[in-house]
Amino acid sequence: MRVWSTARFTILLPPGHRFPLAKYDLVREGVVARGLVSEKDILEPERAGWDDLALVHSWRWLGLMRDGRLARSDERRLGFPWSPGLLERSLRTAQATLEAARAALAQGAGASLAGGTHHAHRDFGEGYCCFNDVALAIRVLQREGMITRAAVLDLDVHQGNGTAEIFADDPDVFTFSMHGARNFPFRKSRSSLDLELEDRSGDAEYLDLLQRHLDDVLDRARPDLVFYLAGADPYAGDRLGRLSLSIDGLARRDRGVLTACHARGLPVTMVMAGGYAEDLSHLVTIHANSIAELHRVYG
Repeated sequence: MRVWSTARFTILLPPGHRFPLAKYDLVREGVVARGLVSEKDILEPERAGWDDLALVHSWRWLGLMRDGRLARSDERRLGFPWSPGLLERSLRTAQATLEAARAALAQGAGASLAGGTHHAHRDFGEGYCCFNDVALAIRVLQREGMITRAAVLDLDVHQGNGTAEIFADDPDVFTFSMHGARNFPFRKSRSSLDLELEDRSGDAEYLDLLQRHLDDVLDRARPDLVFYLAGADPYAGDRLGRLSLSIDGLARRDRGVLTACHARGLPVTMVMAGGYAEDLSHLVTIHANSIAELHRVYG
């Protein structure tokens, strides 16, 4: 199985910043150490093209990002100070998901060891998300005639509000978000289906809710390709999560989603999405487990 990594493209963040940038390199090392992916099968993406990004984002927002002209209010909303490194990493991360999606169509499954930037809207970035990687991949593949319909299964603990807004009027893209009711973003957008959980919901409640709706989501979506945001932030030890899932519960979540997709013969693109645990070793385990489940189900 081939996966894409942008771990080499790092950025300088202010001291004490909550974004766990170090996890990306550690996850890359972790999947290799566990024998899940060989070094030769971890690929580095090129930059996403501006014309491709314009399928998803306004030229106003793209120009601000390209030229480094973000106002302080833009940076506050984004959660990052602009820098050339941020632009480089964001372009590479968006392209990584597109490449993983191409691999999924060719081989059944593909993954990015980053991505899931689901708070990026058409005209602004938000919540550590500059460009919406999943939306970009869907629009490019639709333009090329590779897919018509897509499903976004967003199991990050935060609602995928940017993705929901981008595809709000598109009946060919089914957006499913299962997230914390009282968590960011505090003004939710409307996905094709939103399921909300109260704070401290644990394995049993979470997995039961997912199981009761997953088959119906896939039946309604009728996708040519599934994008799965395997967020690590529902974990009990996550600083921003507010749910109470165990590491084993998250692995069972992944297994259930992937098994349901595989049973229907659906190709899957997996992206890592959020994870903010204080103990980075827990994050590495959760994300590596997601890759392990993808390998287990899709081979």
